[in-house]
Amino acid sequence: MTPHPNGHPHAASFDYSVAPRRIYWELTRACALACKHCRAEALHERLPDELDRDEAFRVLDSLLQTKQRPVVVLTGGDPLERPDFWEILDHAKSIGLHVDVAPSATAKLTRATIMALKEHGVGAMSLSLDGGDAELHDRIRGIPGCYDMTMTAAGHVAEAGIPLQVNTLVTAETLPCMSEIGNRVAEMSAKRWSLFFLVATGRGSDLPQITVDQAEELLQWVCEIGERMPFVVAATEAPMIRRVQLQRQGKPADAPVPGAGMRDGSGIAFISYRGDVTPSGFLPLVVGNVRDTDVIELYRDSPVFRALRTPEHFGGRCGVCEYRNACGGSRGRAYAHSGSELGEDPLCAYQPA
Repeated sequence: MTPHPNGHPHAASFDYSVAPRRIYWELTRACALACKHCRAEALHERLPDELDRDEAFRVLDSLLQTKQRPVVVLTGGDPLERPDFWEILDHAKSIGLHVDVAPSATAKLTRATIMALKEHGVGAMSLSLDGGDAELHDRIRGIPGCYDMTMTAAGHVAEAGIPLQVNTLVTAETLPCMSEIGNRVAEMSAKRWSLFFLVATGRGSDLPQITVDQAEELLQWVCEIGERMPFVVAATEAPMIRRVQLQRQGKPADAPVPGAGMRDGSGIAFISYRGDVTPSGFLPLVVGNVRDTDVIELYRDSPVFRALRTPEHFGGRCGVCEYRNACGGSRGRAYAHSGSELGEDPLCAYQPA
């Protein structure tokens, strides 16, 4: 989930070397869905080594050490599966953090729950939509009726006045449906539509990938429709969209572009249900655990994170590309493809000069 529909409140001046702009926090791996692409390989029951409530509070308190306060995205699994979810949310808000939530569209996500999220100060929410109709979406999500629950929840989110992001998985199976899904997103009153370009990790390793040429064509389409849609259209795990934007606008590679430089480990950090810190949920390189070291220190000082913020050290095309500072490729996909988080992103069509 991209937590703030218009980016971070202070995005223009954010220094990625000081603190992450977004922290995605997997509160639990418990979830009632059975999504075919689940990064977390979520389970129906909570695991015994989850961070407890007091540990969660300490993690949140540690974020106050930097003037650059990250946006915290509470995700999972399904964060609503934690009985202490509301206490964690309230503590985060009480100390002044911006918190967004990425719940699953299940029977727990009722109108009353969504209205409570508004009352408790949630900044934005996300829902997933992977098909223009129930047949495809429910097949991918693994639960009949999930499409209807998603559309119903979207109506409640609009009623509550919570900014909504809709996430859509990009695979060979969903690619032909993108235009139809976009129409459904408009009906959901979303503020942002983010197309997630599949990284082969977790259950997603078994799904059919799109080709390099299809990825390039889709990114061009995303930029084109973004100019006329009533919501922002973006891409996740496809930072090469920034290169496409600059090319379409006829601007040099070092020109400012929204989100420049953000990628796994650069502006982004991930905390697992048991406290492991990684560059993202799609790049499973553990650099430490919040039970021992606070997440800001790990983000700032870990050699892995430092390397991920230094694109001139990347391998292959990414390291020599003139767009490397704006883009830098998906580090998660590079790792999944080659075993090196510093390798080139195999889904990019661009050949550097």
